[in-house]
Amino acid sequence: MEAGGFLIAALSSANRDERAFPDPDRLDLTRKAAGHVAFGFGPHQCLGQQLARVELQEVFTRLYRRIPTLRLAVPFEELEFRDNTLVYGVTALPVTWDTPLPSEI
Repeated sequence: MEAGGFLIAALSSANRDERAFPDPDRLDLTRKAAGHVAFGFGPHQCLGQQLARVELQEVFTRLYRRIPTLRLAVPFEELEFRDNTLVYGVTALPVTWDTPLPSEI
């Protein structure tokens, strides 16, 4: 790059390098997260990342304990992913579960 040139970072391409992340387009909750930039990196690392991780672990643990039959209502392949915005994710997440629900809900 020449001095004075412009560089535009495509945020949607972060964590998508096949050399660093095997099969980067596949959702893999067990994938080792070393080196990703979801919460920033170095001096720009998000201070709330540890709190966010703890909160999500607690939410999912309680959710599955309370509704153990919770599952996708459509095949995974039918989910539509939003990748043209700053925040990546599904456009909708239809779920279902068996009734009756446990009495403690």
